[in-house]
Amino acid sequence: MKVVRLRVGRFLCLLLIVFAASFFWASGDAILRFLVGKITLSPAPVPAITSTSSGSTITSGAVNAWSRLHRIFALKSAVEAKLNKKSYVIIDDIPLSLQQAIIAVEDNRYYQHSGFDAEGIFRAFLVNLQTGTVTEGGSTITQQLVKNLFLSHDRTLTRKLEEFVLSLDMEVRYSKEEILEMYLNTIYYGSGAYGIGEASAIYFGKPPASLSLPECAMLAGLPNSPSLTSPYVDFIAAKQRQAVVLTAMVRYGYISPGLAQEAKAAPLALVREK
Repeated sequence: MKVVRLRVGRFLCLLLIVFAASFFWASGDAILRFLVGKITLSPAPVPAITSTSSGSTITSGAVNAWSRLHRIFALKSAVEAKLNKKSYVIIDDIPLSLQQAIIAVEDNRYYQHSGFDAEGIFRAFLVNLQTGTVTEGGSTITQQLVKNLFLSHDRTLTRKLEEFVLSLDMEVRYSKEEILEMYLNTIYYGSGAYGIGEASAIYFGKPPASLSLPECAMLAGLPNSPSLTSPYVDFIAAKQRQAVVLTAMVRYGYISPGLAQEAKAAPLALVREK
């Protein structure tokens, strides 16, 4: 029965993906602007024409639509083209403590949602409201991965819809472990470090598999604001983020309060002096 439900769920996800792909092809951006009252019913302008090297002409809108369709229907090849295999680290070589730390602070319901988590967004809002700081994010790990790989940081309705569709598609085509692995290998950790392999080497001079809990917690805290909380930029801010991560790990049952206190107090041997 569970297998049947899973197959039905995936089938419905694929139907939604196909529908959204058709939406993008039909110039979804213009439709969305119309729905929110940002355009009028005046005749649409003629799309700009661009020339290709082969001499044929296509509209820039069609180029964008084709790019979106390719990402949806050929997602795996699109993902492979974006991944940096030079410093890629497989999930088996990434400490469980780091995986748990990232999930605790970035997406604590990671294994319960299918790429988009309305409950998580609301909960993050309440936590941030209570603490007075942004301690938890609203976007899921899957959404963040999609943004890192394919999308701009524009806050348009079309971009958000594309993020939603690609996140669902990602969850259908990849396992949770694969998505987490790709996320850890693509996010920015500050100080020029892209991916956990580079971050582990730049900050601690070791491979990820050798990272301790205090080191994992510090690295997990960096993607929230990597340019400001890098320990090479602001060590105090980095330690504060480390404490936030460890507190989240306690909250969600990954470590005990005593172990968190030990990790907070443990010295950190950085490659470069603070």
